[in-house]
Amino acid sequence: MSVKVFRVGLTGGVASGKSTVTRLFGALGVPIIDTDQLAREVVEPGQPPLEQLVARFGPTILTPDGRLDRPALRTIVFSDARARTDLEALTHPAIGAALESRSQVAGGPYQILVIPLLVEKNLGSRLDRVLVVDCDEALQMRRLQARDGSTLAEARAILNAQAARATRLKAAHDVIQNDGQVAALADQVAALHARYLGYARAKRA
Repeated sequence: MSVKVFRVGLTGGVASGKSTVTRLFGALGVPIIDTDQLAREVVEPGQPPLEQLVARFGPTILTPDGRLDRPALRTIVFSDARARTDLEALTHPAIGAALESRSQVAGGPYQILVIPLLVEKNLGSRLDRVLVVDCDEALQMRRLQARDGSTLAEARAILNAQAARATRLKAAHDVIQNDGQVAALADQVAALHARYLGYARAKRA
């Protein structure tokens, strides 16, 4: 089934400010579909992807109440590229199906689809527009360490596991620069919102 609604894929490096930008779009009445949230939903107890993950990585990735122990799994996959590939192979089809299903019913003047791995997985062709939230890598590192308590080496490893900043920017139709000033972010979001409403009207015409 084709999607008539105008869809913007929002992405950016870890700790670039995607969540803040997403909240600003949401406050304007734009439906938000977040693949991180969908990723949590598809590994709830009883869901096939969780059973497949346990079969691949063992029961140590479960909490005592049978839920996915995300920090334990994260430790495994960030130290082993093969494990990360297997994790994606087991979960991404379910996430993708959930994303399309949610998009079909979300409505709205246009939609923001939050996809952290949009560039890494070459998903831009499925969307009308790619929006990158960008910031200096040194700022990313500081935010990541403050947010997660990561060491410098851990923060660097997480950044290195993602697409390079230049690669993301090359894939972008639009860029929001996030230097930490929320007022400046709001102005950029408002300007893009007006532009996306125009694009959406043109797509529906």
